[in-house]
Amino acid sequence: MKLDTQGLEVRLAAGDRDVAAAQRLRYRVFVQEMGAAVSLEDHAAQLERDAYDRHFDHLLLIDTAKPAADGGPNVVGAYRLMRDSAARRGIGFYGAQEYDLSKLMDSGRKTLELGRSCVARAYRGGLGMHLLWDALAAYVERHEIEILFGVASFHSIDVAPIAQALSYLHYAHLAPPDLRVRAINSAYVPLDQLPREQVVAKQARLQIPPLIKAYLRLGGFVGDGAYIDHDFNTVDVCLLMDTNRMVARYRDYYTRKRGLIR
Repeated sequence: MKLDTQGLEVRLAAGDRDVAAAQRLRYRVFVQEMGAAVSLEDHAAQLERDAYDRHFDHLLLIDTAKPAADGGPNVVGAYRLMRDSAARRGIGFYGAQEYDLSKLMDSGRKTLELGRSCVARAYRGGLGMHLLWDALAAYVERHEIEILFGVASFHSIDVAPIAQALSYLHYAHLAPPDLRVRAINSAYVPLDQLPREQVVAKQARLQIPPLIKAYLRLGGFVGDGAYIDHDFNTVDVCLLMDTNRMVARYRDYYTRKRGLIR
């Protein structure tokens, strides 16, 4: 099934052509806009891709009124989604490169990794991201997901300018012990860059990217420590949401979205 509103359609990728369209969007956003590093081959193809792609479901936002130049889907937003069952069968979770995820893998609870969220510049701030979130809510409900997580980024590799934000996340939104995944030891960067008394909440919140703020509003937490991703020129934090702990009004929002996406 699919969700279609005002010429924007949201559905899961149905094959390699759909996935390639998402990878082209990711190239424009992550490589051309944000300066992520990719191979010469991927630069030539104008794709941002990795070995994990074939193990993920790809949720696509498509502008049906403006077909792509090659006649394929005009993908203007994307999310990739991996359930723990797929992670165990295949390559594992992408986030395991940055965080020790054993607490999630050993929890016995259904878990979903979110990643590579992006929307084309011309579609930001409008209906598109809301449609993607509606579809994600339906996916979570259909698969009875209990824990959602993924790495989210500050667009810098220098922690000093975002010390307020990182410290605020540590003191105000640190995950409870059963969800508190930790950045891998070899790359662990403490979130508590500043003492609690030096954190100015208003200033800190201004430094936090909108996507991270959105997850926090849903009742999300952050794991222990940050990870500097030099390939993507970012400082990453691990965001986690437990559907049993979500703010009630958002949990109700998720559960009423049943049936939109398979």
